[in-house]
Amino acid sequence: MPSYKELLAQRENLERQIEEAKSREYAEVLNEIKQKMADYGITLQELSGGRSAKGAKAGTRARAGVAPKYRDPESGSTWSGRGKPPKWIAGQERDNFLIQK
Repeated sequence: MPSYKELLAQRENLERQIEEAKSREYAEVLNEIKQKMADYGITLQELSGGRSAKGAKAGTRARAGVAPKYRDPESGSTWSGRGKPPKWIAGQERDNFLIQK
């Protein structure tokens, strides 16, 4: 059975080999990605999650926000009733905070 020091030396050797392999393969993988982006017309915006001209419908726009349903009488803060409730209303009767229309 190998000793502790021998195992540490093996780990250092493996870590060095891993870094060398990663460095060798990096340029190859990067070139492959660039080539596929060029072949398929993929943009950086599409990769980062932005909408592409191909995927977006003409004339679409972002959704409007939801109107507030509750108001804190002390601070004037509002909440739509969606998502996690703010501290000023959490655990309380929400009907007391309804905005009158």
